[in-house]
Amino acid sequence: MSLKYAVLAALLEGEASGYELSKAFDVSLANFWPATPQQLYRELERLAQDGLVQARTVQQERRPNKRMFTLTEAGRAELGAFAAEPPRRPTAIRDELLIKIQAMDGGDPEVTRALIEERRGWARGKLDRYRRVQARLLDGRTEDAYLREADRVGPYLTLMAGIAFEEENLRWCERALAVLAERVALGWGDVRSRRSPSA
Repeated sequence: MSLKYAVLAALLEGEASGYELSKAFDVSLANFWPATPQQLYRELERLAQDGLVQARTVQQERRPNKRMFTLTEAGRAELGAFAAEPPRRPTAIRDELLIKIQAMDGGDPEVTRALIEERRGWARGKLDRYRRVQARLLDGRTEDAYLREADRVGPYLTLMAGIAFEEENLRWCERALAVLAERVALGWGDVRSRRSPSA
């Protein structure tokens, strides 16, 4: 999948500037399709050239003028065709931290602990942002009511996936930190050199 479909999907929410779109990506799409603001701006220009989005310039007095983008009918049609296709590949995890964890035995347990705590902090921060977006979307409604009544449920369903992902990240971090603490208490090197009874 290319970035263009993620941008087109984000514009289903309505007209947006490149800056607004980058903020929307940060809280809704970045968890599963990350993009830098520069990538988004370049993609918006390509989509405008291809007739999939329409751009208009908004004059501003004390700020630089900004360009606002909306989906065209051609953009909606292309996005609809994309949504009907099966995904090309199943989900695959590519996570540098997990490679570091795979190689941690024989290393410094404090370094490993710090890496996991950093990941835990990121997960908590993202989960907090997702919860704020969730509260704004629900606006006092229950989740079941929202999913029955809302005009669009796609953004909420993807938000649910992001929340579940970060909750699982937190669970893994807590478990990994507990394992490290136990091994350090037993003597990191002693535990590493010990053979298991089944070996």
